[in-house]
Amino acid sequence: MKDLVIVRGGGDLATGTIYKLRKCGFPVLVLEIASPSAIRRNVAFCEAVYQGSQQVEDMTCYLAGTVEEARRLVEQNQLALLVDPAGDAIRQLKPLAVVDAILAKRNLGTHRGMAPITVALGPGFTAGVDVDAVVETQRGHNLGRVLWQGAAAPNTGVPGIIAGYGRERVIHSPAAGVLRNVCKITDTVRRDQVIAVVETPAGEVPVKATLDGLLRGLIRDGYPVTEGFKIADIDPRAEEYQNCFTISDKARCIAGGVVEAVMCLKGERGQ
Repeated sequence: MKDLVIVRGGGDLATGTIYKLRKCGFPVLVLEIASPSAIRRNVAFCEAVYQGSQQVEDMTCYLAGTVEEARRLVEQNQLALLVDPAGDAIRQLKPLAVVDAILAKRNLGTHRGMAPITVALGPGFTAGVDVDAVVETQRGHNLGRVLWQGAAAPNTGVPGIIAGYGRERVIHSPAAGVLRNVCKITDTVRRDQVIAVVETPAGEVPVKATLDGLLRGLIRDGYPVTEGFKIADIDPRAEEYQNCFTISDKARCIAGGVVEAVMCLKGERGQ
C-alpha cells in the first residue's frame, strides 16, 4: 500500500499526529492495546476500541477486526484502528513509515527494521539508533523539534503550566480499584468537589478536584486503576469549553514535527 503510515498509539497526543498525517494525504493505520486509558477521550482516536468508531473534529476513525479489514478500510480512504499491541500488522502491510506515539517514556519494541522510515515521540528513544528521528514532546522552546541524533528531554513528571497551574492540573487515583465517574468531561468543577470514586474491597475512595476549572479529561467509567494512576485533567480556564473537543496546541505542534520528519526522510530516500 503506497505511502502507508502506521502509528502505534491512539491517545490524544498521538491523535494530533494521526490527524495531520491524514490531512497531508497519507493513508494511516492506528495500532492500539485492547484497553486504552486515554484521559482526553473526546479527542483520542483510541476510543474507537470501545465504540467501534471515534470522531475527532472532522475526521472519523473506524475499528477493524482483522488486518485484512484494516487494509480494506485504508484502501477505501478511511482512517482505521486495529487492536495490535505487538505490531504484527507492520510485518504484513510493510508500511512506508512507523511512528511510535505510545508515549510510554520508554521503547516498547519499535526499531528501525520495522519500516523504511521510523519516528518516535518523546523520551525512551535515540535518533539514529532506535529510530530514524525523535520528536520532542516536552513543552517549551523545543516542543515539536525533530531530533536526528540523540534523545528527547527526559520525562520530568511535571505537567506544563496553564494559567499558573502545573502539577495541580492532573489528578491521580488515590487507591487501586475500579473507577466510577461522578462528573463528566466538560463539567465545571470546584476544588475539593468529588468528581469520581474508586471502588475498593474496603469501600469507595473519593477522587476530588484539585482546583476550580473545566474537567477536560477523565478516563472511562469502570476502568480498573492502580494507586497513582493518572485519571483526570482539569483546565483552570473554565471558559475554554471548546478545548474539550479540539486537538491541543501541544498535539498539533508535535504532529508538525512528525510530518516534517516523514517528508524529509521520504525525500532523501526517494521513497
